[in-house]
Amino acid sequence: MPYRRTDNVIRRHAARHVAIVAAARAAATEGGMAAVQVALIAQRAGIATGTVYRYFPSKTELVTALVANVSEREIGAIRKAAKAAPGPLSALAACIATFATRALRNRRLAWAVIAEPVDADIEAVRVVYRKALAGELQTRIAAAMQAGYLPQQQDASLVAPALVGALLEGLIGPLAPSANEDPTRTRDAVQTLTLLSLRGLGVVDARARGLVVQIALPALEEGAA
Repeated sequence: MPYRRTDNVIRRHAARHVAIVAAARAAATEGGMAAVQVALIAQRAGIATGTVYRYFPSKTELVTALVANVSEREIGAIRKAAKAAPGPLSALAACIATFATRALRNRRLAWAVIAEPVDADIEAVRVVYRKALAGELQTRIAAAMQAGYLPQQQDASLVAPALVGALLEGLIGPLAPSANEDPTRTRDAVQTLTLLSLRGLGVVDARARGLVVQIALPALEEGAA
């Protein structure tokens, strides 16, 4: 008779999987992608190194799970913010402000899963996350264009990834201002980058400023989950 795993075994397996990914996330939050080492993750999760390898046979597979975990949370937060907005242009502004806020409040993790220098196989995994971010912005940009809130003479599939690049460089890249826990500095940075993005997409300045006040500040108050 073939072996069938019991519900308890399935639950333990799932719980251990979650614990390993959570340990990887905590390590990346503290030390970036370089800190995601199997032996250290096993120690954090309170399990043997060999057990980690049973769940994730390679570091690349562990990083894949980590990036997927972060991507699910961040894309989910962006979509939630867009859904709560009263219109397509406000939804776009909410997406930008939400991403900026969360990235600034967890800069090292954001840097690790998006832009930190890594091996080619891990970089290929992270490209999927960047594509997902660009895809969300492209959807919001296209909707705002269709509703007549943005100029029609622009290619959403081109400007969305360009916008992701600008946000990353301004938020967490090597040229970005150093990390600062001051809420005022965080608020100003989110407002500045949201305003820059809206202006670049063709929103007239007065309206762009109004959207930043309406959307960026609530995003900051909600914080990063």
